[in-house]
Amino acid sequence: MNYLAHIYFSDSCRQVAVGNFIGDFVKGRGYKSYPSGIRKGILLHREIDHFTDNHPVFQETVALLRPSFGRYSGIMADMYYDYLLASDFERYSNGRSLNQFARNFYLSVLFYYWWLPERVKGFIFHFIGTNRLKKYDTFAGLQQSLEIMSVHKSSAINPTLAIEFLAANEPQLRNHFGRFMAEAQQRFPHRR
Repeated sequence: MNYLAHIYFSDSCRQVAVGNFIGDFVKGRGYKSYPSGIRKGILLHREIDHFTDNHPVFQETVALLRPSFGRYSGIMADMYYDYLLASDFERYSNGRSLNQFARNFYLSVLFYYWWLPERVKGFIFHFIGTNRLKKYDTFAGLQQSLEIMSVHKSSAINPTLAIEFLAANEPQLRNHFGRFMAEAQQRFPHRR
């Protein structure tokens, strides 16, 4: 799962949401230097990653993507799952709007800005200014996120192919995601 899904599975504590957001940027035992709520979020991030990576439906999604995306199939599955969550957010959040959810999270990040890793500080104002979490809910917004990734992570990520694949396979991907979320919501019920 990518940013949106991780934040979604955080509880209502702002520190936990921030910790879950920065989880990929805090390695090893580095989490121990953070306040307890942020530590909890970092550890939750790792728990969610472990659950997701080992879940049979997520593995099925990755296998579907592998012929088109090779070793980037897991990253693409994460991105597609964020799109699928964002595009049907009110259903998964008991009527709460994605805009409201995103604004609340952006406030959380600003409250705890001092605790963000330097790499996150380097992109967080652009992330907020472009309303990145809300942008996941459209093909165009997802493509923008993928274009950012292709510049900053790997030029092997092909945003155009990714959107074409999503357009051709959205019903099947949405089915995978629905099955995955049914179990994920049971696994992390207190965090919605």
